[in-house]
Amino acid sequence: MILEGPDLVVAALDAGAALEAVYFEAAAWSPRHPACATALSRAEAHGVELVELADGVLERVADARSPQPVLGLAAMPPSGLEDMPAHGFVLVLCDVKDPGNLGTAIRAADASGAAAVVVCGESVDVFNPKTLRATAGSVFYVPVAIAPTLADVVTALHDSGHVVYGAVVEGGEPLWGTSIARDAAVVIGAEAAGLGDEDRSQLDGAISIEMAGRAQSLNVGVAAALVCFESLRQRGTSGGLAGPARTI
Repeated sequence: MILEGPDLVVAALDAGAALEAVYFEAAAWSPRHPACATALSRAEAHGVELVELADGVLERVADARSPQPVLGLAAMPPSGLEDMPAHGFVLVLCDVKDPGNLGTAIRAADASGAAAVVVCGESVDVFNPKTLRATAGSVFYVPVAIAPTLADVVTALHDSGHVVYGAVVEGGEPLWGTSIARDAAVVIGAEAAGLGDEDRSQLDGAISIEMAGRAQSLNVGVAAALVCFESLRQRGTSGGLAGPARTI
C-alpha cells in the first residue's frame, strides 16, 4: 500500500509495519519540510531503503493534489475476519463509499479504544490513499478486517459471542441507553441509504442517536465517532479501562 506523506510513514514505523521502501525528493531534507526529514531519518534508522526521485515525480504518481515530498511503500496488513480479536467493541462499516468518511471512522475507532473495525459490502478500499490519509495512521493501530458481505460479518461476530446492532436514523433504541461496552458491535451503513431492511433483519437490534436540532441525519464519520466514544464512556464507567482515558 502507498503511504503518502511523513505522518503515515512514521505511524507505520511506530506500529512495526513492514516498509519496503521510502521514496523522496531532495526537498524532503530542506528546513521547509522538517516532518519529512524526520520520517526519512526514522526510516533509515529502521533499515528501510530510501530511494531519491527526480523533482516532480511524486506529483505525477501520488494521489494527493499537492503531495509532500515523501512516499512510503508498505506491505498489506492481515485483514481477514479470522484476524479479528475475539472480544471487545467492534465498529462495522457497510457500503461506506466516501474514503474520507471511512478513514475518519477508523480513526475514531482507534481513538476510542475499539477492539476492531470491519469493512464490508461495497465500501471503498481501506487501502485507498485517500482513506489512509483520513485515518491519520490509525489504520496501523486498530485491527481492520475486510469481508465480502454483512452476513459474513454478523456470522463471525455471533460466533464470538457479540451482540450486533445497526445504527438507524430513527426508530432504534437510544444509543445512550444501549449497552455497547464490551462484546458488542454496531453497524453503520451507506451515506445516502443507511442500512436496508434485509441488512437490519440480520441484526440483533437497532440503535439511534438522539438529535435535538433540525438536521435529518449525521455524517457517517460523525455518527461512527459518537458510537465509538459512547462505548468508551460505558467502558470507563463500568471499570473496563486499563488506565485513565486521554483527552484531546
